[in-house]
Amino acid sequence: MRIGELATATKVPLATLKYYLREGLLHPGVATAVNQAVYDDGHVQRVRLVRALLHMGHLSIADARQVIAAVDNPNLGVHDMFGVAQDALVPGEPVESPAMAAAMVEVDAFIRRHHLRVRPQAAVRRMLAEVLVAASELFGVPTGQSVGADGWDDLMPQLLALAEAEVGSLPDDSSRASLMEGMVGGTVLFEVGLAAVRRMALEHASAERFA
Repeated sequence: MRIGELATATKVPLATLKYYLREGLLHPGVATAVNQAVYDDGHVQRVRLVRALLHMGHLSIADARQVIAAVDNPNLGVHDMFGVAQDALVPGEPVESPAMAAAMVEVDAFIRRHHLRVRPQAAVRRMLAEVLVAASELFGVPTGQSVGADGWDDLMPQLLALAEAEVGSLPDDSSRASLMEGMVGGTVLFEVGLAAVRRMALEHASAERFA
């Protein structure tokens, strides 16, 4: 297909596709003439992945490019590829402080308690630690101490079952791009949906008690 047909197939404006090409997020088509190229279903899949990263995951161009590079690296296993995406989905940079150090101790204890196979360098560790730091500040926990992560203990069996079902639903014969799209899209969409449903439950509980 021509790039105009690619725009139609993906429902992405032509100017946006050209931007993806310039930024290295979309691999070039096969040149057929000067300033002309043809594209295939692989480009359609790539555009969908890029849209998931940028618009659902809210990644920067640089972070999205890093994830795309992982997808295109045949020497990187699927689990390691997903780890790159997971790290990219965690915003911000590490900040060292006594509060963060105390929170990381709690996060490590939580991971050990639930026997989670989470990489030592996984950015999601910091993500949870930052929540604990904010909670410690909110509740006036003394400096150098942290609230515990045990508030999530009762939820972990259900969350693990959901995660196993989500990963297990991915077809074995999927391409690397399809696997990444499914896992990244599922990660982002489930988190947004979970937050929405929880807030509905909170509004219901508030109405039951206070309305």
